[in-house]
Amino acid sequence: MSKYIFVTGGVVSSVGKGITVASTGTILKSRQITVSVQKLDPYLNVDPGTMSPYQHGEVFVTQDGAETDLDLGNYERFMDVNLTAESNVTSGQIYSSVIARERRGDFLGGTIQVVPHVTTEIKDRFKKLAQHSQAEVILIEVGGTVGDIEGQPFLEAIRQMRNDVGPENVFYIHVTYLPYLSTTQELKTKPTQHSVNELRRIGIQPDVIICRSDYPISEDIKRKISLFCDVAPEAVIPLPTVPTIYEVPLILEEAGLGRLVVNKLNIKASPPDLTEWQGLVRCLKECQEPVKIALVGKYVELKDAYYSVRESLHHAALYHNRDLKLVWVQSEDLERDGENLLSSVQGIVVPGGFGIRGIEGMIKAAGYARRNRIPYLGLCLGMQVMVIEFARHVFNSNKANSTEFDPATPYPVIDLLPEQKSVKDMGGTMRLGDYPCHLVDGSRAARAYATTLVQERHRHRFEFNNEFRDRLEKAGMVYSGLSPDGRLVELSELADHPWMVGCQFHPEFLSRPTRPHPLFREFVNVAKDVLREGAQPPLPLAS
Repeated sequence: MSKYIFVTGGVVSSVGKGITVASTGTILKSRQITVSVQKLDPYLNVDPGTMSPYQHGEVFVTQDGAETDLDLGNYERFMDVNLTAESNVTSGQIYSSVIARERRGDFLGGTIQVVPHVTTEIKDRFKKLAQHSQAEVILIEVGGTVGDIEGQPFLEAIRQMRNDVGPENVFYIHVTYLPYLSTTQELKTKPTQHSVNELRRIGIQPDVIICRSDYPISEDIKRKISLFCDVAPEAVIPLPTVPTIYEVPLILEEAGLGRLVVNKLNIKASPPDLTEWQGLVRCLKECQEPVKIALVGKYVELKDAYYSVRESLHHAALYHNRDLKLVWVQSEDLERDGENLLSSVQGIVVPGGFGIRGIEGMIKAAGYARRNRIPYLGLCLGMQVMVIEFARHVFNSNKANSTEFDPATPYPVIDLLPEQKSVKDMGGTMRLGDYPCHLVDGSRAARAYATTLVQERHRHRFEFNNEFRDRLEKAGMVYSGLSPDGRLVELSELADHPWMVGCQFHPEFLSRPTRPHPLFREFVNVAKDVLREGAQPPLPLAS
């Protein structure tokens, strides 16, 4: 039987539950314990795929094509696992399933209630993941904050699990926040006490309380929380704000979290081995020489919208022993203020996105990289704007475009696939998840991957329009990655440029802290040697 660790949060949202779950999984894996993970999101959307990045940050895509919460990205990066649709559960999914069963008559005319029908459906998701993964421990994060009305069915379900599988198979972690009052110069524990009292009112007694704080937590405060929240003093674990999230597993292990979990759940475990993580954190702290990369996007004021891209750049910089200096450039600012915003960077990344806002600024960034021979990496939409910019240069016309932005363009170099033109529903209907890509020998992409066939994750509707393939190829564009049938352009690059590569997929979803994605790794490898004061001579402007 799998054992379960449930992680809840209190006082404020974004307190760090996702990093705590990912770090706990890392600690357990370091003991040779198999783990799987699940995120419970209380919102009524079926998934975050149709939600604005301003509402929910990045949409992380799993290998089987599920559009999920960005916390799954942290789970995958920390634990080096590939998750599936089963790892993200929303209230929308739960209620849709229960109502569909009621409409079919599965409940034989019974009255459908939150308890037991909704809570049973939630618990079934726990047990299916345990059955399919065969993991020794299932880590489950309850999204939101204790006290939220929409989260109550999830909390009731995890309470019931203690009786369903036995108290010896369940471990509750509560992540809370200690606010600091500058007037009295002290951390306050009262919000944590109220949060734990709310949990206990529901019927859940935490086994561990992890206390987030921007300031050191004294032994007196730990003893006070222990007394008022009825947990052992060693089970009150401080988690201060640290420069890098990759230090969190080391902090929690040193505080004894791994030992507490293993003892309470009575798991046979090897001694912990976090040597690789210790080396990772040491390198992060010791990197001195910077590499300055611009990320040109339309949601840069909300940096979580590009969470995986940011982390992938950090992984690649670390691989080359560089300190990443990330310059966040709002693409609309490029439209107004010009290319001087890019004048000091050593490389340019244009990530994914939807809609026409800020597109001309992204195109301007691609043109600046092409003319000035600055390394460029285009991700999904970033590849499309690279193709648009190059087409404008080749055709000597600013009318080259994607039909997403200009349906009447005479040069629709990016267009919908025929099967996408009849799609009506927005949710879950894009090209999603793993697809194979054949790499062309001798290309920059093939040299980066050092193989001929890769699987990469997709999330898009629009594709390279093959009507223009020959004309752009003759002008210097190389199609370095194609679908197995040769029909879809997956990777494109410019032959006469040090590194100008665009991919239709999202390589950021496969990068790991100790194993950066090949495209990010080689992009930073080229960028780190660019000296902006003595850069390569620029190419002439398009007339």
